[in-house]
Amino acid sequence: MSKNRIATVTRTTRETDITVTVDLDGTGKSDIETGVGFFDHMLDSLSRHSFIDLTVKAKGDLHIDAHHTVEDTGIVIGQAIMKALDDFAGITRFGHAYIPMDETLSRASIDLCKRPYLIWKVDFRRDKVGDLDTELFKEFFHALAGNGGMCLHIENIYGENNHHIAESCFKATARALKMAVTPDPRLQGKPASTKGSL
Repeated sequence: MSKNRIATVTRTTRETDITVTVDLDGTGKSDIETGVGFFDHMLDSLSRHSFIDLTVKAKGDLHIDAHHTVEDTGIVIGQAIMKALDDFAGITRFGHAYIPMDETLSRASIDLCKRPYLIWKVDFRRDKVGDLDTELFKEFFHALAGNGGMCLHIENIYGENNHHIAESCFKATARALKMAVTPDPRLQGKPASTKGSL
């Protein structure tokens, strides 16, 4: 797969103005500005551990709360990944990872199949981590999967520290995504499907 797998998507609504650029064959460099500190930290982790270069410039109605900014950022990152993948041909398609962080263990599994679905089995002990409502993590991943053509399963197997739980979910997703987007030369540019297309 010689072509560049790079895409930029901009989405502007009355609530948010977001531009995202992804390079699926990057080195994990990130430039993140959402106005939500902990969310920036999680997106940096997503980039670094997936080796996807990720630029996010988001302006949202944070005077209300972070909901629209977080959800819409998930939408645009998903759209950018889907655009960069083009027809999804020649990629490994499936990916999975277990990530331990001290007392916490989380796992993620991905099928890049253009049939979006999210399974989210993650519970938090607090309403916020840093400046971010913990209920918004599910909203982000739902938007990411729905707009990125992903069947995405995320589960926190055990854990106590809410920061560790959130970060291990992002890192597990990142490593699973890294595996799934990797080209497999044995496919010779064809989709990894018995149907011949995704």
